[in-house]
Amino acid sequence: MDISLEKVEYRYSAGTPFEKLALKDLNLLLPSKKYTAVIGHTGSGKSTLLQHLNALLKPTAGKVVIGEYEITPKKKNKQLKPIRKRVGIVFQFPEHQLFEETVLKDICYGPLNFGVSQEEAKRRAKELIQIVGMNEDVLERSPFDLSGGQKRRVAIAGVLAMEPDVLVLDEPTAGLDPRGRTEIMDMFHRIHEEKGLTTVLVTHSMEDAAQYADEIVIMQKGRLVGKGSPQDIFSKPEWLFSLGLDVPEVVKFQYSMEQKLGMKFSKTCLTIEELAAEMEAISENGERS
Repeated sequence: MDISLEKVEYRYSAGTPFEKLALKDLNLLLPSKKYTAVIGHTGSGKSTLLQHLNALLKPTAGKVVIGEYEITPKKKNKQLKPIRKRVGIVFQFPEHQLFEETVLKDICYGPLNFGVSQEEAKRRAKELIQIVGMNEDVLERSPFDLSGGQKRRVAIAGVLAMEPDVLVLDEPTAGLDPRGRTEIMDMFHRIHEEKGLTTVLVTHSMEDAAQYADEIVIMQKGRLVGKGSPQDIFSKPEWLFSLGLDVPEVVKFQYSMEQKLGMKFSKTCLTIEELAAEMEAISENGERS
């Protein structure tokens, strides 16, 4: 399901002395079944953009089109419920939103709220608890007896139980150790591929943006300032540095090597394996010459 933003503007506390412009003249297409990473500084508009993707916020000007649904400033809130079923958001620290007495009830809560039968909701819970890497016997336990990482997986299962067409991830690995972060990100990528989802990742991790995304969007001061494949975006490290953004460690190492050698590699390498192959090719060419 495509999502498009057309000349979207958003002002917090509009019409008051505390008014703040958060998004300005934003035109953006998030293509169906693609994995898009959104990067930018704190305050760049990433979180505000995210909240427009399932109508938690409505634009103060322009429109957001989510599949066949159109969101404008005048759209009534009661017309927005179907959108929130189709677009699932995993916020930072989603485990803080757990509240039911068992894991099963927590996962089933969303589907039941949207009219899914008890039997179907339980079926989804049993399937999804395994998809997020946990055993089915955890369903009868209290979510509050689980570890932090387990709680997060339960919360993610609750979002997936809604069977969204679009999955929005807001810094989903915040607070996790490196191993936990890799496991969660690999899990999301697998689900994205298997279920054919449109996935939007808001992240500060350039490594995650480079590894998982088909396309990267760069936000600055409420505006879209860049968009392209990871290869395109990270091939311009000096420009990203000028925006106050970082690049993946592999790209940073390559950039440093290019400066020292006074030459450009044939491509921007996004993985250690690509970098090793590129350096081997350069070495062989040097020996031949």
